[in-house]
This record gives sequence, structure tokens and C-alpha cells, in this order.
Amino acid sequence: MIRIKDLPINDRPIERLIMVGARNLSNEELLAIVLKTGTKDESVKELASKILSKAGKIENIKNLTFEQLMNIKGIGPSKAAILLASIEIGKRCNRNIDSLNNLKLVNSELVYQYFKNVIGDEKQEYFYCLYLDNNKRIIKNKLLFLGTLNHSLVHPREIFKEAYLCGAVSIICVHNHPTGNITPSRQDLEITKNLITIGKLLGIGIDDHIIIGNDNYYSFFENGNIM
Repeated sequence: MIRIKDLPINDRPIERLIMVGARNLSNEELLAIVLKTGTKDESVKELASKILSKAGKIENIKNLTFEQLMNIKGIGPSKAAILLASIEIGKRCNRNIDSLNNLKLVNSELVYQYFKNVIGDEKQEYFYCLYLDNNKRIIKNKLLFLGTLNHSLVHPREIFKEAYLCGAVSIICVHNHPTGNITPSRQDLEITKNLITIGKLLGIGIDDHIIIGNDNYYSFFENGNIM
């Protein structure tokens, strides 16, 4: 096993980053810097290579779960957590909108710009609700349901309970389609119809239901499905 400290200074990842910049480092070198150390049997660069092999290509690392990382020999809870935290930082750096809290909504595009980097490439369905005051400012946004690859189990009770707790007068629902296809499913249509009906009875409006795809979105309001 070749340890990092046994390499010539000019071949060590951190030193190379200082000399030539992060953009000129290989994927293996960047991962090695994040992981910091290897194990008694493998260098940190060998460990980085194993992660890349598991992912198949660098962009797939963001899809690895904590459990999948832990299944790689040499990756413990600390290294898995550090890697996932680094990936999340990268996602947040790419957001056009850092936070929705207290933001006044003027169109569905604002919601899409925020959520495309939050759930746009997830492999499960995430169902969020945005809770708005009477000036259309977001009081709160909350992840309510995490589904399987094909569907989310959405309970109106939980959706409207949160609205009462935060004093919202209307709601915008947001969820992703892991396939990237933004066409509403039959279940999406049924859920939206039910929420609108319940909302009218409770005096809490459903302003929109937005489906997030890989690079586009579908707005029930913009398409005339919510009046």
C-alpha cells in the first residue's frame, strides 16, 4: 500500500490542489481530499477509487445512500457522513434561491428554481408543502412524505394539520417524479382534486401543485387544473 505521505509532495492531492487548483484535480484526488485518510490496508486514494467504482461515474455519487457507502470496505459512519455532507453543500451552492422562507411567490418558476436542485434528481418521490400567508409569502416549507420510486402515500390530515399549526391561509404542494417525466399521473390528479375539495371545506386554499422533473416542471395552476 502506498500512503499519501509516501508520495512525492507534488503528487499529493492537497499539495496539487494548492499548486494547480481544484478544477485540475482528478475525481480520485478530490475524493481523497474529502476522505482525508485511508485504512491500515488501503490508502485514501485507493479508497476513493473504490467509491468511484461503486458509483460507476462521478455524477452518480450523489445518489449513493449512507447505507450503500457503509457497505464499501473502509468506509465507516464518519467518512460516509462527511462525503454526504460535501455532496449536499455542492447541491446548495448550485441553488439559484437559497431559502423560500418569507419569499413572496409571484409564479411557479420560483418554486421550480428552488426545488430542482433539492429533489430534481432524487430516486424516490419527495412530497413537500409550502404554507403561505394572506400576502402569498411562504411561512414554512416542510417535507411531509417520502415515497417509493412509483408513489407517495399522501395523507390530507397531515397536510392541513401543518397549515393550522403555522396559521397558513393557502398551500402549494410540490413533489418530484424520479423518472423525470413531469406529466401528472392518475394518482397526482386524484390527490390534487381531493386536497382542493378538503381545502374548500376547511377554508384553506390549494394554490398550486407542482411536479418537479429533471429539467422542467408541471404546474397544475398554470395548466388550468386549479381555478
